Amino acid sequence: MAKQRQIKIEQKSALAAMQALETKSDAELESETKYRSAAYAILGARAAERYDADSSRAWFQKAIAAARPQERMALKRMADASLALAERRAGDLKAAVQKLGSEAPSNTQMMLLRLMGVVAPPKSASLVRRIFGPISIFLLISTLIAISLGIVELVALPLGGVTLGAALLYAVLLLAAVLGTLVFFGRRKQNRARSGS
Repeated sequence: MAKQRQIKIEQKSALAAMQALETKSDAELESETKYRSAAYAILGARAAERYDADSSRAWFQKAIAAARPQERMALKRMADASLALAERRAGDLKAAVQKLGSEAPSNTQMMLLRLMGVVAPPKSASLVRRIFGPISIFLLISTLIAISLGIVELVALPLGGVTLGAALLYAVLLLAAVLGTLVFFGRRKQNRARSGS
């Protein structure tokens, strides 16, 4: 019974250390000596947020090696979630986050991660997928400009039409305005969700 209590106290202290360490810089975390496993896990999670899967994997391997045996399972689950994010594996990310006991990402976040996997595939992806990434960006931008050009042409038609150069300029401005509005309202929605939780 006393041993179980000691394990729980150690786990709580490691968790508390991780929360306290999150405010430190990468250089400070690398030089951390008391809570090395927690510091390395944070560095692994930060690398995953930058979509650097190789670096994230290396940090988590160090974290698991430096951890106490009772902390290793939690760190492995954290590593699974972080690597799924870094490698843009939306389905695996959802399952890994649920195993951690956290709230699963929203459908919008999952869709954006899938889109990111197509547009900017990880280094581990096949050559075809990595070549298709930049091409898909070009196709997406071209499609959006074509749609906004069609809208401009339709609006200008009753007014006598507009030249192609002017229509392209208005189409780009319209597209920028729409994307700016979407970003603005999306951030407001995120801020409301954060303040509500």
